[in-house]
Amino acid sequence: MAAMTVLFIEDDRMNRRVVRDMLDVAGVGMVEAESAEVGLALIDAHDFDMALVDLRMPGMDGLTAIGHIRARSDAKGGLPIIVVTADTAVDLRERCLAAGANDVIFKPVAMDELFDAMGRLLAEDDGAELI
Repeated sequence: MAAMTVLFIEDDRMNRRVVRDMLDVAGVGMVEAESAEVGLALIDAHDFDMALVDLRMPGMDGLTAIGHIRARSDAKGGLPIIVVTADTAVDLRERCLAAGANDVIFKPVAMDELFDAMGRLLAEDDGAELI
């Protein structure tokens, strides 16, 4: 069985490091993208099991990036996506799900919330478990 690899599209280096440390605990590989544009290019070039996407980034925002992913006509258009955000707007969850995200978790990221969200998506996908 191949190791799981997650793409994290997040402009803040410290946030990427915190999530990388959490994923390392479970033996999950993580590829970092410091912008949505870089993240979309990485999706073109590589296969990922899941993407974590921040909403507020310079240049293209996370919802727009999710729209680009969902607009793909290949299998990568169905990539499981979890929004990771500090935004607390009342309708945020609904907007993210409407844009094509599978789930939303909030910063500061708690390890149990991250793994719970990832586990739900994996279970929906093929019954696999994260750890």
